[in-house]
Amino acid sequence: MSFDEIIDRRGTRSAKWDKMEAIYGVAPDDGLAMWVADMDFRPPAVVQDALAAMLDHGIYGYHGDDGGYLDAIVWWMSTRHGWEVDPDHVTTTHGLVNGTGLCVDAWTDSGDTVVLFTPVYHAFARVIRAAGREVRELEMPVRDGRYVLDDDALAGFDAQMTGSEKLLVFCSPHNPGGRVWSRAELEGVAEFARRHDLVLVSDEIHHDLVLPGNAHTPMAQIDGVADRLATMTATTKTFNIAGAHTGNVIIPDEGMRARFKERLAALGLSPNSFGLEMARAAYSPEGAAWVDDLVGYLAENRRIFDGAIAEIPGLHSMPLEATYLSWVNFSGTGMDRAEITRRVERDARIAANHGPTFGKGGAGFLRFNIAMPRAQIEEACARLRTAFADLQ
Repeated sequence: MSFDEIIDRRGTRSAKWDKMEAIYGVAPDDGLAMWVADMDFRPPAVVQDALAAMLDHGIYGYHGDDGGYLDAIVWWMSTRHGWEVDPDHVTTTHGLVNGTGLCVDAWTDSGDTVVLFTPVYHAFARVIRAAGREVRELEMPVRDGRYVLDDDALAGFDAQMTGSEKLLVFCSPHNPGGRVWSRAELEGVAEFARRHDLVLVSDEIHHDLVLPGNAHTPMAQIDGVADRLATMTATTKTFNIAGAHTGNVIIPDEGMRARFKERLAALGLSPNSFGLEMARAAYSPEGAAWVDDLVGYLAENRRIFDGAIAEIPGLHSMPLEATYLSWVNFSGTGMDRAEITRRVERDARIAANHGPTFGKGGAGFLRFNIAMPRAQIEEACARLRTAFADLQ
């Protein structure tokens, strides 16, 4: 397939395109949607073919045997990540926001505190607070233009802990900063969780979208963490099938897994057959080849977008090591948030996520989704140059 194809998503009940005017005041007629984290690319043909086979059959009953689906997960994690997953450790959820909510529900009680290293994906805090839990926001330091979780950073976090914390939701690779954490950093996070007796939920939904020159290490490969770890993975971000709402929570500890499954059963949740079939098809050699092509395309989009940002005085994009989400700091312009968003939304007619929604440390930032055809990336760059032309 060609990632250059521009597919008109307006009027298709797309959250990304059809809700941006209500939220950002950017009309889809001439606006660019760079906020919601889905891609403007069709998934690989192998996924489309799996759906076509279901449609041709024409019966959409309850899904039964998930053996092929679990085999595909095991194959993918081993082949792509060197991670040997026991299929008995896999529990499927209605996407990973649902997975996060279930983790909070299973392993914390009302009034407990959940830790986030911020800024971080905004849905985490929303789900935690909706469940009647407190959020402990620990703001990550920035060194050499990127977030770090070294021993000094984690020691600083120690001083902010109160003892009420029960669980840590960790984002690896990081959204919105695009970091691929080093093994040493992951070991430090695991030790931090042990030190404070925290359940560690590692959201690794972006683990397949690692750009050239970087390598993701699953938290499950860090020693001494299996007794408190839940790893969340999905095909949905990798293959642009987020509407399937299918994710996996992989839990090696038997007691933790039993508690999680109890809560899943109590809520009557089960996956849908379309999501399972799409995931089974995606985790295949054909899907892997498509991901390799996608990552190469995203790397070039990153180069073009970062180059344009660097040309505008006062703007700086964090080095993007993974994901397709560019985290741009506008604070060097000296402008307040209202002026920055006015220029981006009204003048450039671009909808991008506002930094403060990602928690402490997000002020002054906007998050831009660069998973779109090259011509639209180039158009976005031109619009931003024009909107901030007085600074150049």
